[in-house]
Amino acid sequence: MKNQHLTWPVLAAAAALALTACGTTEAPKKESAKDSAVTITDARGKKITLDGPAERVVGTEWNVVESLVTLGVQPVGVADVKGYTAYNTAAPLAKGIKDIGTRGEPSVATVASLKPDLILATTDLSDSAIAQLSKAAPVAVVRSADASRQIDQMVDTVELIGKATGNEDKAESEVDSFRKAVADGKKKLADAGLDGEKVAFADGWQEGNQVSVRPYVKGSLLSDVNTELGLVDPWKLKGDAAYGLAATDVEGLTKIGDARFAYIANDSDGGDPFADGLKDNAVWKSLPFVKNDEVHRLPDGIWMFGGTASMREYIDALVGALTA
Repeated sequence: MKNQHLTWPVLAAAAALALTACGTTEAPKKESAKDSAVTITDARGKKITLDGPAERVVGTEWNVVESLVTLGVQPVGVADVKGYTAYNTAAPLAKGIKDIGTRGEPSVATVASLKPDLILATTDLSDSAIAQLSKAAPVAVVRSADASRQIDQMVDTVELIGKATGNEDKAESEVDSFRKAVADGKKKLADAGLDGEKVAFADGWQEGNQVSVRPYVKGSLLSDVNTELGLVDPWKLKGDAAYGLAATDVEGLTKIGDARFAYIANDSDGGDPFADGLKDNAVWKSLPFVKNDEVHRLPDGIWMFGGTASMREYIDALVGALTA
C-alpha cells in the first residue's frame, strides 16, 4: 500500500470524528477468527477447520480440480497438468499452474513450496501419500467415486469444495445447472422418439493388434447420467464398486445387440482404438450398431469421471450425436 504510514493516521482521525458526531466512541466490532473459520467433514469422517475460506488450494485428482475451477477458484497446484488439459476441456486451467507430479504420487516438497491453505485429495490416493501431504497443509479427502450413488457423490464433492472455498452459492448453482442440463437433454431425446433407447458407452485402448474395451456399466457415472436422460444401459457385465467399470474385448461387444454405441477417445493419448484399431476386424464390422452407422465418437476432452461441468459437456455431446 502506498504512503501507508501517512494515510493510516488520517483515516483513524476521520473515523474518530465521525464516531464523536454520532454521539458514541464505541469502535466497530471486528470479525473474530472464530466467526470466519470454516469447518468441513471429509470422506474419512474427519473434521477439518480452516481459518477462513481456502484461497490457495492444491488438487491431486482431476475431478476436484474441475470443481475448483467451476467455482471460480484456480488451484495453485495440480497433479499432471498436461493430462488434465488433454482430458478435461470443461474447466480450463489458467496458465502457469504448478504441476505437483503424478496423481498417484504427488510431490510433497512441491506442494509444500506452494504454501496452500488446503489440499484436496481423493480416496484413490494412498493413506501414506495423504499422511505425507498432511505435513504440508490440511488435507480434505473426498470419495473418488461410488457406484451405489454416483451422481449424489459428484454433488457431495461439489458442495464440500464450495463450503471449503466460501463458494456455497456457486456450488448450488452448479448443481442446478447440471440438473437443468439433464432435464433439457431428456426432453430433446423424448421429442426425437429416443426415450428408452439402448445406448452402450465404453472406452478402450490398443496394444499391438489387441484392443481392450472398458464398458461403463450400471453404477458408472456416465451410465447413471444416461439413465437420468431416459436411456437404457444394455451392458450385462458387473462393474467395480467405485467406478462401475468392467472389462471385455471386441467379442464382448456382441452381447449388447442392437444398441447404439458411444465412446470417447483421445487423439493426444492413444488415438481411436475403435475406428482405427478395429477397422479391419471382422467381429467389429459384423456388429449391428456398426452396420447401422450408430457408432458415436464424442469429442475429446470430456472427462468421464469429472464433475458438473464435464457432465454438462457429455450430455450436450451425447444428445447432439443421438438426435443428429
